[in-house]
Amino acid sequence: MVVQDRAKRRSDRTPSAINADLAEVIGRWTAGKEDCLTPVQNLFFFRRELPTDPCACTVEPSVLFVVQGAKQLLIGEQSFAYNTAHFLLNSLDLPASSQVLEASPDRPCMGLMLRLDLRVMADIITQSGMPPPRDRAADGSTAIGTVTPAVLEPVHRLLALLHEPDAIAVLAPLIEREIHFRLLQSDLAGRIWRMASVGSQSHRIVRAVDWLRANYAQPLRIDELAAHVQMSPSTLHHHFRLLTAMSPLQYQKWLRLNEAKRLMLNEHLDAANAAFRVGYESPSQFSREYSRLFGVTPKRDINGLRRTAVT
Repeated sequence: MVVQDRAKRRSDRTPSAINADLAEVIGRWTAGKEDCLTPVQNLFFFRRELPTDPCACTVEPSVLFVVQGAKQLLIGEQSFAYNTAHFLLNSLDLPASSQVLEASPDRPCMGLMLRLDLRVMADIITQSGMPPPRDRAADGSTAIGTVTPAVLEPVHRLLALLHEPDAIAVLAPLIEREIHFRLLQSDLAGRIWRMASVGSQSHRIVRAVDWLRANYAQPLRIDELAAHVQMSPSTLHHHFRLLTAMSPLQYQKWLRLNEAKRLMLNEHLDAANAAFRVGYESPSQFSREYSRLFGVTPKRDINGLRRTAVT
């Protein structure tokens, strides 16, 4: 009876009340910072005190909650606005632009990102015997869902572990799995199901993305990639663009250029060696495509990033 009463009290809490608790925790961790790692491996906090212009970023498979303020994510020609009433869910590694819409020094935009694992989603679907959702989900790997107490409560418990660091290694994976389960019961259940269910067209695109990430330096042959994921080349192109807003070749190029940037910045390779390492045969082609993506030549970009890091 006591357990039932406690569960009822938790379920009676409104999203705004839970968000207030989350904002207090995130506010303490992000004081004087913009982005913050946490002892929970897959959990990250963010804070911005002013609205921003769109800023290029890479978005991982993740769920993002804003506990104060508002943000939007731009992918291709689509925009996804989210706030304290709506969360953002993304199922693939994608290039994007992030923008803070509502923030001030007195009420900064604050929130969290939790990495997601589609393999965990697939395992939960199999283990639970959940029937497929009846609603037909829209295409795309990114979507906006409705914040509910059922989704927020395990997030609240995950953040509470920050006060109990010795329990993180044991309890964090269990709570993260529960969050995956709650998302499968949310209004985005149909979309998540399609991404996680083995054999679906969306899941085949997930496999294609995984293959490209593992083999980005190799020449891309669309017919071979299509055969690998058991799709025709035309079907692969169609569904790949629906989920990523890019063609497979454009996605490979994005992977190559971002890895080259990492190699130049972190491993101090020059542009020519970084280009060859990621699969380019022509340094001049690499420089052109790098400048087209990042808006500046490789050398100038890396020098600027290093100066920023020093200051």
